[in-house]
Amino acid sequence: MIKTILSSSALAVLILPTLAYAEDASETTDKSDIFVLGTRDNDADASTQTGSRLGLTILETPASVETLSGDVIRARGDLSIVDAVTRATGISSVANPGNGGTGLAARGFSDQGSVMILYDGVRLYPGAGTVTFPTNPWTVDRIEVLRGPASVLYGQGAIGGAVNVISKKPRQDRTAFDFEAGYGSQNSWRIGAGVGGPVSDTLSYRIDASRTGSDGWVERGGSNGLAISGSLRFAPTDNFSLTLSDDYSDQNPMRYFGTPLIGGRLDDRNKRLNYDVSDAVIHYKDNRTTLKAEWGLADGIELVSTAYRLTTNRRWRNLESYFWNGTTGKVDRIDYLGIDHAQTQVGDQTSLTVSRPIADLNNDFVIGFDVNHIKFKHSNDFYPGAASIPDSPVDPFVFVPGLFDTTVPIRPVFRTRTLQYSFFAEDRLELNDQISLVAGINHEHANVKRYAIAANAAETQVLDKSLSNTTWRVGGVYQPLPTLSLYAQYATAVDPLGSLVTFSPSNAQFKNATGDQVEAGFKTSFWNGRGTFTFAAYRIVKKNLLVRDPANLTSTTLLQVGQRSSKGLEGSLSLELPEGFGLDANASVLNARFDAFNAGGVSYTGKTPPGVPEVTANLWLRYDVTSRFQTRLGLRYVGKTYSDNANQFRVPGYAVVDGGVSFAVTKNVAANLRVYNLFDKDYATTTYNDEQWLLGRPRSVDFSISARF
Repeated sequence: MIKTILSSSALAVLILPTLAYAEDASETTDKSDIFVLGTRDNDADASTQTGSRLGLTILETPASVETLSGDVIRARGDLSIVDAVTRATGISSVANPGNGGTGLAARGFSDQGSVMILYDGVRLYPGAGTVTFPTNPWTVDRIEVLRGPASVLYGQGAIGGAVNVISKKPRQDRTAFDFEAGYGSQNSWRIGAGVGGPVSDTLSYRIDASRTGSDGWVERGGSNGLAISGSLRFAPTDNFSLTLSDDYSDQNPMRYFGTPLIGGRLDDRNKRLNYDVSDAVIHYKDNRTTLKAEWGLADGIELVSTAYRLTTNRRWRNLESYFWNGTTGKVDRIDYLGIDHAQTQVGDQTSLTVSRPIADLNNDFVIGFDVNHIKFKHSNDFYPGAASIPDSPVDPFVFVPGLFDTTVPIRPVFRTRTLQYSFFAEDRLELNDQISLVAGINHEHANVKRYAIAANAAETQVLDKSLSNTTWRVGGVYQPLPTLSLYAQYATAVDPLGSLVTFSPSNAQFKNATGDQVEAGFKTSFWNGRGTFTFAAYRIVKKNLLVRDPANLTSTTLLQVGQRSSKGLEGSLSLELPEGFGLDANASVLNARFDAFNAGGVSYTGKTPPGVPEVTANLWLRYDVTSRFQTRLGLRYVGKTYSDNANQFRVPGYAVVDGGVSFAVTKNVAANLRVYNLFDKDYATTTYNDEQWLLGRPRSVDFSISARF
């Protein structure tokens, strides 16, 4: 009966017009004051913060840059930052509990060491490879995506790209209020509210809060979260402002590490079971405070400085690895892992921008620095000398999950102190009305001190490692028409060997991996701005991977001679068609390979790196049936991946259809019906072990009420 109801509801999404914020038919056809959600992204003439520090537009930037509007994200029903970002061209999810549920893949490279996450343009340093902030799209104004190496802008750890989550900010023109409350399948619910506007001629504010909860789609898969974001802006003059912001996140995500395959296949009998213990814990708490000063020193000269403090705490108590044993017929459960992280990041990013002609040629130049000090403390229950916790095998289909094993105490194991600073510069010179050159450079230095903590709390310094890197980029843009850009660029990049904050003593003799990219493409805005099209071709090579000695593959000796590469094509199209139709589409095709890589005495040269799909695509269709109704239908396609270096374990590709209808009750209030995974597809978004799949959400229906005043 429940499945019949869900199927009927899903069918209604395709037939009924979806949730639009449009005026009542009896009102004027002028929609300028109507609450309209999610029409389009990627205004080619709007400046971006992510592809350049100079605030260039998409057409002016010699790189692949994409913008996802917060209104579009919420209209589509994306419930997490990862859900939203993977609608962008060539971006796919490798999110699992081990990387904080935020891991991404781009251009053949994956996870936080190669795809960087920024918040309001400030880099977040992952402790033990885990970034857990931000997660909730409610507080987001937009998300900007830069594909390809971003080290020249943000430092090491971005050879695949960078994702910049930009929060909502105070506005001075009027007071605005936003609200949404929703309920849906798996007892999922959410409520969000936000308000902002002027307090006086010099003071404005913005505050947003969101609360979420769900029972999840596996046993004991409950989750809940709280996100609060607030800003206060003081602008005593037209050329000076101070913005004080605080962002808080408290998340208890679904304690689900994946479903073990039975006999190498997904079995219907266990796909909704959870093999973690019943008292499992995953808890993330983050808080960031920022003070940003913007000062127009003179005409064409601006100084911007952002000081910030981020605290991150993580608590982890899980039994997380599961393997079907063909001999016993049971699922062997191993890895009782108890982990605590405490991290504090304090830093400042300051830049001076000068826009002044040079020899009658328009020129924009920015120079600045970024400095961070990070304290990190790691506790666990698998330290040297800790007793081994026995495996916990269970029947694959009927079992008691048990409790977390507490026979081994969780104690501090090591702490680190990391000091990072970098100096950067970027310049754009317009040779004439059609040709411009953009160049940038970044020199970064980092020092990591690591201290081992003994059982009696005594400390021993085991690492004092310094790393210095210089990366650069040069590109050119040719605009034969104001609405058409042809571009090319060459960029270098640096990726860390693991996490900088937890740099391993075993890697102390090695340097960071390096890489470079060649990219060319074009971008165009047409049909009086109602259409945009982009196309890019690229090749990226990453060198200095750690490999076993190729001359002696049975040796444990490591050499830094490995190499991998990726080459591909990307395209995106956005159209506002007559009669209320709209279309957004993108696709990516790539070839990613290990060019030279040995591990465990085996050569993987020629294999596809794990977690990298070589084909991805997204399609969204929108139809305004009337001035009060809008329908949406979306398709997400991700090609096959592999969960191992040898490509023996293949994870099938998948296509998932989502949809929605919106009805404007008034010009300020709307009702929304959304469906996820319309055809109830069983699919794995990523893996945790070779044959342990993290399954995506089954068919689900969500109803919500939204308002904006």
